[in-house]
Amino acid sequence: MTVSELIERVRTYHPAGSVDTIQKAYDFSAEVHRGQRRLSGEPYLTHPVQVAGIIADMRLDVPSIATGLLHDTVEDTLATLEQIEETFGAEIATLVDGVTKIGQINFTSREEKQAENFRKMLLAMARDIRVILIKLADRTHNMRTLGHLPPERQVEIAQETLDIYAPLAHRLGIYWIKSDLEDNALRFLHPEVYYQLKRSVAKRKAERERYIKEVIGVLEKKLGEAGLEAEVSGRPKHFYSIYQKMQAQNLLYDQIYDLVAFRVVVDSLGECYEALGSAHANWKPVPGRFKDYIALPKANGYQSLHTTVIGPYGERIEIQIRTREMHRIAEYGVAAHWRYKRQDGAVDDSQRFAWLRQLLEWQQQLQDPQEFLRSVKEDLFTDEVFVFTPKGDLLNFPVGSTVIDFAYRIHSEVGHHCTGARVNGKIVPLRYQLQSGDTVEIVTTASQTPSKDWLKLVKSSRAKARIRAYVKAQQSARSIAIGREILDRDFTRHHLDPARLRKDGTLERVAREL
Repeated sequence: MTVSELIERVRTYHPAGSVDTIQKAYDFSAEVHRGQRRLSGEPYLTHPVQVAGIIADMRLDVPSIATGLLHDTVEDTLATLEQIEETFGAEIATLVDGVTKIGQINFTSREEKQAENFRKMLLAMARDIRVILIKLADRTHNMRTLGHLPPERQVEIAQETLDIYAPLAHRLGIYWIKSDLEDNALRFLHPEVYYQLKRSVAKRKAERERYIKEVIGVLEKKLGEAGLEAEVSGRPKHFYSIYQKMQAQNLLYDQIYDLVAFRVVVDSLGECYEALGSAHANWKPVPGRFKDYIALPKANGYQSLHTTVIGPYGERIEIQIRTREMHRIAEYGVAAHWRYKRQDGAVDDSQRFAWLRQLLEWQQQLQDPQEFLRSVKEDLFTDEVFVFTPKGDLLNFPVGSTVIDFAYRIHSEVGHHCTGARVNGKIVPLRYQLQSGDTVEIVTTASQTPSKDWLKLVKSSRAKARIRAYVKAQQSARSIAIGREILDRDFTRHHLDPARLRKDGTLERVAREL
């Protein structure tokens, strides 16, 4: 991609934007990266240009595109943040800083450095969501060109991508980035599986394309008969998605039948449910496979109706039904939300997304960067259940969470004194695992206190941290009491008054001298 092609791509969705900044950023990057090459042998400049192109595919603004072109200048050249700010202004300099790794601190391990870099990136993201979008674009291009690194680094980076960056893309609702990252991670972590899948998919390509075309025709006809005008499309599922299904159900590729997902896009909310009714009237729905993400959107804002039916030719087909606006959000995720925030930039992204607020809370509570990273992985990057408070507020928890997790989400004291809960009006014990749609009311008793065994019952990092802190404080208090009892016994045996020794500071002075 050339800078001219990049500018033309930006103009397709941002015709009024000033492209001078993009050209200026390209020229600056070309100058400071002059003579540098990637391990592939290509000029280094190809990387920032490709990253900027991926950012343009997300339809982000000119400062984001410019940052894509400049994102490695401070880290990999002699350019400084001061130069970036002087040349491009504070906004772009802040974005460049947000995506620049920490390089001036000595860390005890690679893991500690990774965790601290991740913490820096997430905190910058909480202030401006564009930071992570640019970082995802950077990681996407790096994964596409990972084959030029030594094998051990390929595996490390692919695993990090699968653990952190792909789940982040999922959280942000940018599914095409998520799929791209997952497929490339699979390519380096399980190459034999990846290439076998690739061969199998290629072998059935013509048959699959013919099937997609025929099913689209049938869907359009049936929807038309119901008086609905809809855009219908079909796409094969991604390699990693197929791999997950094979692993979860212990199946071979040839045993998986719903390898294609169909999408129905209509004009209004009501038409979504009409289209669903048409699908279920014409084909038998598969029990347990219907999801209403319109009534109960995902945390990233995704909305659609999902159903699986025994469709044309007796094969299972997955159908997603949404409006055009829902489709825009599904395609661009958080980037679509961001483009419509207030023009003065005053909207705090952490207020828009509850999980970003959670990141800021953890930053204040967890000083150890590796513990912070573990907490993020445990809570943010797992499957979720969605439950209601008695007031109708919706809360999300990791799958497997119990009423204790719910209690600690309300308040630490509620968690400490929790004895059970009323779930959907029925009393349940502490070990009850929350299910999506539950309405939960916590039952407390003043005499109840946490025990170490509670750690086996909870899933959320918040609950684990609160329980550990309480148990540690109680153990410390018990140790102090036991120590005092032993000392008092010895002092009494030697005809000394322990109360007087404590009062005049003798014990404290002796303790300091030990």
